[in-house]
Amino acid sequence: MSLLNVTNLTHMYGDQITFRHIEFRLLPGEHAGLVGMNGAGKSTLFRLLTGSLLPEEGRIEWSPRARVGFLEQHISLQEGMTVLRYLERAFQHLFDMEREMNEIAARFGEAGDGLDAMLRRYGELQDGLEQAGFYAISAKIEDVARGLGLAEIGLDTDVSRLSGGQKTKLLLAKLLLEEPDVLLLDEPTNYLDAVHIEWLTGYLKKYPHAFIVVSHDEHFLNEITNVIFHLAHQTLKRYTGSYAAFQKQYALGQKQQQAAYERQTREIERLESFININRVRKAKQAKSREKMLSRIERVEKPGDGPAPRFEFRAEGNLSGSVLIEARRLQAGYAVPLFRPLDLTVKGGDKIAIIGENGAGKSTLLKTLLGGINALGGAVTVQNTVRTAYYQQEDTPSSDTPLQYVWSLRPDLTEKEIRRTLAMAGLSAEHIRKPLRTLSGGEQAKARLAELMLTRSNLLVLDEPTNHLDVRAKESLQRALAAYPGTVLLVSHEPAFYEDWVTDIWRVQDWK
Repeated sequence: MSLLNVTNLTHMYGDQITFRHIEFRLLPGEHAGLVGMNGAGKSTLFRLLTGSLLPEEGRIEWSPRARVGFLEQHISLQEGMTVLRYLERAFQHLFDMEREMNEIAARFGEAGDGLDAMLRRYGELQDGLEQAGFYAISAKIEDVARGLGLAEIGLDTDVSRLSGGQKTKLLLAKLLLEEPDVLLLDEPTNYLDAVHIEWLTGYLKKYPHAFIVVSHDEHFLNEITNVIFHLAHQTLKRYTGSYAAFQKQYALGQKQQQAAYERQTREIERLESFININRVRKAKQAKSREKMLSRIERVEKPGDGPAPRFEFRAEGNLSGSVLIEARRLQAGYAVPLFRPLDLTVKGGDKIAIIGENGAGKSTLLKTLLGGINALGGAVTVQNTVRTAYYQQEDTPSSDTPLQYVWSLRPDLTEKEIRRTLAMAGLSAEHIRKPLRTLSGGEQAKARLAELMLTRSNLLVLDEPTNHLDVRAKESLQRALAAYPGTVLLVSHEPAFYEDWVTDIWRVQDWK
């Protein structure tokens, strides 16, 4: 019996179709990956599955016995609650059973004739707790907390003191501890470091129930999936097997479709040529060919549209000169996050800053750039430095990408801005939608287009690959490698930066 049946599902934004008449099902135990280019509608489909969006047409039917789990919002994290107490909420029904059992035990002395009934209920509760593994809850919580990096933060830490990435990890930990029949995970690796992604990979490989995961991390998907749902060209197709198996099947299908497209194109050209030449001399035959032409069901040209093409230009040649110098620098808000640091950034350096979420990577960047006052020491920035800054957390605007970029560069023409947005991989349709309605990947491309138009010699990028699809990541990687200026990059994807950076700053070495 299916856990999920989706039939004839159609969704539109205004008069634009996101997808039409898609159908699929999810079976018990299936480990599915939902893949597709940025803007294909993956997050929209997730919102439909969770009920936060309603479809224009079609039905989404969950099995009435299926418990479906997805990440809550940060709003549920109230001040005064510790990390441990929040994780224990995953087992609240078991704690309620324990409380009832203890209340019954407290009334044994006054039970009278009702003692037998109380003893039966007490035994039922005790058996239920033992079968549910209640007495191993602490070990389960510690295992998941350690795997996702929450143990290093401290289980007695108030949830209100966590960073955005740490809060997301806490929500994910609680969801995993609940072990629903179906997990819905939208880009779960975005706020995880390499060691925590490795732990999550192992956890999901052994997960006893079903899940659907959206991710652009190919290695992660290949390790955890046995089914792939591919969303493209407003339709969804199911592939059985790992992500690598899907890639082979998809490439073969594209090759076959290209051959069919070319054959049909030649046939259409032949018919059109005959019609044009013989429209008068052989009117009857030409009319017959026109009817044949009108009945042809056109084969769509294969492909996923043009790939993004990022290109960053550096202003001035500062190669070898000292751009930023920090001496005995102490960075943080109330207390220093690191020991006093001596750091130097020279022209042409390309530096990756790595470490666990919440370790202070973004705080360090903001301190070096003057956005946050240092707690100690000094930072000197050469006055010829021109910075283009991609920040990790940016509240989506109600402006369209065109309005957003134009407001920052009013000196440019609309044509110049549209051309840059198109280079970044945004279509004419996307650039006129409010940013807040676009996917995370499309929002990232708009912000990268802004950087392409910013006069700079220092690029500062804080987790720029979050939400970007594979083609966009590859293009950004090439652009940063070719950039003649200086780069400071925060990233949790070694495969993205290892081949082109000149140095790596590991913040865990500075504790």
